[in-house]
Amino acid sequence: MKDITVQKILSATDRDRGLAVVEAVYRDEKQWIDSAGMEIPTDAAMRNDQSWFLVSVGDEPAGVIRLVYDPCLEMPAEYGVVLEPGVDFEGLKRHGRFVDIGRFMIVPVHRRNTRVVMKLLRAAIPEVVDRGYTHFVTDVFENDPHSPLRFHTRVLGFERIGTHRHGELACNSTRIILILDIARAYHRLKLRGNRVWRELGAGLRDFIEVPGSRRLAPARAGG
Repeated sequence: MKDITVQKILSATDRDRGLAVVEAVYRDEKQWIDSAGMEIPTDAAMRNDQSWFLVSVGDEPAGVIRLVYDPCLEMPAEYGVVLEPGVDFEGLKRHGRFVDIGRFMIVPVHRRNTRVVMKLLRAAIPEVVDRGYTHFVTDVFENDPHSPLRFHTRVLGFERIGTHRHGELACNSTRIILILDIARAYHRLKLRGNRVWRELGAGLRDFIEVPGSRRLAPARAGG
């Protein structure tokens, strides 16, 4: 069995390997972009507003994920955002610090390997919490056959807060807007004590339960 490793994209070589994933998934398979070159910035190692992580199986790039810190929650009017009843963006901003978790993609040959997905998330989540962020926000495509919607909502505990019809990527599917209260998800996973808890939740214990750590207080999606 090949080793599964994760690294933050910090060098030109890392970036090239990450772009190979973007090209395989977003350009060639999904056809959501024309070119991958602008997806991962050349100065990724020096950016404070975002982080990229790369997962590999053996020597083969297998997936990437992008974190954008303090994203603007209000999307452009042309996106056609429709919020769920009771969702208040202003309330969300007052009670949480958000990270946009996006460009989350696994190449087809490794897509069914849950260890690849877990390794990538396990590297990304502690960095977010260590920086003092409390919530994830993300979009998933409603009609994408490889959508992580089920995994995000049923396994991790993301909550649906709205939809929009248009966005950055060339896809006609409705985008479903999801948020995750990291502390609430942690406690839910701990109660279940399943494989996802062992892979993801246990790694957050020091951030949430250890005295003197950054304790995350769960908040409600409606603010």
